[in-house]
Amino acid sequence: MDKSISDHRPIAPTVNDSLLTRESWKIFQIMAEFVEGFERLVHIKPSVSIFGSARAHPNSPDYLMAIEIGEKLSNAGFSIVTGGGPGIMEGANKGAYRGSSSSVGLNIVLPQHEGVNDYQDISLRFRHFFTRKVMFVKYAAAYVILPGGFGTLDEFAEVLALIQTGKTRRIPVILVREPFWRDLIRWFKNTLIPEDKIDATNFNLFQLVNTSDEVVAAVKAFYKDRPAEPSAAEAEKISEL
Repeated sequence: MDKSISDHRPIAPTVNDSLLTRESWKIFQIMAEFVEGFERLVHIKPSVSIFGSARAHPNSPDYLMAIEIGEKLSNAGFSIVTGGGPGIMEGANKGAYRGSSSSVGLNIVLPQHEGVNDYQDISLRFRHFFTRKVMFVKYAAAYVILPGGFGTLDEFAEVLALIQTGKTRRIPVILVREPFWRDLIRWFKNTLIPEDKIDATNFNLFQLVNTSDEVVAAVKAFYKDRPAEPSAAEAEKISEL
């Protein structure tokens, strides 16, 4: 090797044993979150994961829409899963709490604590976003996405990417309140497709609706000729999330 090159190779840093030990123990914390999630959520199927802004006020149209959606899907036999916080999450849990199926909150520990809503039959607490996100997808028969911010957009993009790449089964992905999403979908169409970042067929991965009845109808229509429970092949795929 050329000496001038080898002389400039970076020197391996000294390992901080206490830091390494702390990071290694994090593995067990992560494992514990997965194990508790699997144990407590395996019985909620079929379920629908509902997302939306934590900032929605209790008298806002989006909050009231979340209540309607949560209650109607609950009475249709679907457990409702949210992030467990305020706003649209609270509205969906409140609706599910009034319905006949379970209301589930996957709460996250944040520096600015948002609080846990009071309408949860099953309440889990996560420190890590990635373990929590697996739980949202793993048991979901549908994703319902109301208006929201970065977290909501993250969940929307996450499930689309998983379905697009075949890492999870195809499920209904439903965007609620079409005017809110219009410009984003237009950007998908006018920018992502022409620049070959997505395929035009990817538009079939989601749909837009405006009412709670349309949400319920879309979920029921998808499962009209197939079970909401995953097939053996689909279950194997989901197990690798």
